[in-house]
Amino acid sequence: TQVGIEVNNFMQQTAEFLFAIGGILLLGLATDFLGRRTFLPRVTLLLAFGIIIGDEVLGIIPTSVNSRFEMITVVALMMIGFLLGGKLTLKSIRNTGRQIAWISISAALGTTMVVTLALLAVGVPREIAILLGCIAAATAPAATVDTVLESGSNSLFSRLLLAIVAIDDVWALLLFSLGLSLTSLLSGTQGIFASLLDVSYEIGGALLLGSLIGLPAAYLTGRLKPGHPMLTEALGLVFICGGAAIWLDVSFLVATMAMGTVVTNLARHHEYPFHEIENIEWPFMVIFFMLAGASLDISMLAGLGMIGAIYLLSRATGKLLGAWIGARASHADKEVRRWMGLAMMPQAGVAIGMALLAASRFPEHRQTILSLVIGTTVFFELVGPVFTRMALRHTHRVSPE
Repeated sequence: TQVGIEVNNFMQQTAEFLFAIGGILLLGLATDFLGRRTFLPRVTLLLAFGIIIGDEVLGIIPTSVNSRFEMITVVALMMIGFLLGGKLTLKSIRNTGRQIAWISISAALGTTMVVTLALLAVGVPREIAILLGCIAAATAPAATVDTVLESGSNSLFSRLLLAIVAIDDVWALLLFSLGLSLTSLLSGTQGIFASLLDVSYEIGGALLLGSLIGLPAAYLTGRLKPGHPMLTEALGLVFICGGAAIWLDVSFLVATMAMGTVVTNLARHHEYPFHEIENIEWPFMVIFFMLAGASLDISMLAGLGMIGAIYLLSRATGKLLGAWIGARASHADKEVRRWMGLAMMPQAGVAIGMALLAASRFPEHRQTILSLVIGTTVFFELVGPVFTRMALRHTHRVSPE
């Protein structure tokens, strides 16, 4: 009898899970249709629909689906990392490497400085202002990549944007590590080198792991059917690299990005792993963004107050100003100087992860940190892709192959 009850419960949960996933995928088709006919990118529409079907409004997503959100997030971001790595070819680095370096570093530093100074000016405690400034530097690679893919843009601007986004969160993690070290020194809670050692292991280990897997993969893939590696090869590489990164406690996003960079530069006989991933990435992204929307706490927006408004305005100002300075210093063209900062507005999971770490380090400010970062992330995740699409529409020159 007990076995029968367990079987019935399992079948019921399975049915709920399949109904929910099927409905989410079909709703994804509707967002794609609307995204092509309105000014809203499909990422924003997916998040909005996710909010509607989530606990904030209708509450119709079953627990069996919500409980798997973290795994779906990891799978989607591993694919994004691999695709971003594929954009960092030696040719693109030779052509735009100076612009990539200047704009990415300047945008990250500019955002951190502007947000930190603005928060200090309105009386936010010094340690919290520094950490929030570092968190503000992070962007949302998944939302940016999907907006670019949706637009079908192959312009100089879109390629430069993807290359910058590929390394932008690396700078954000480094700045956050430095911020933790500085705040720990100021408050006397931890040795100055502890945070630097942690981030060196997380990023350095990820780069090493991705390179070690990417080297043999570049030469071995595409041999069963010359020039056309199978989908199983591409997925196998991404999952093994991501799984190893999680097991070793290094950044799986950076690891898969490093692997993609090695493969795209060394695999002279093919470039199909990236096409294969692109072909199946969209269903995962639909589920990812829909569940992300369902998990957003909209009530956080109402409680942000003046400090939240200052954070929103100063982060936007920092991105715009930092990207403009970097573009000007690297002698980028007028389109890049004008629109790159706007295209870098989306912000998501990396920022929340850093906020959780900062909150654990300063538990007395936990509510302020988490409310501010989660609330503003809701705003930037919903509105940021709209700005990205706007920038892409105004920068249309096709890059030479």
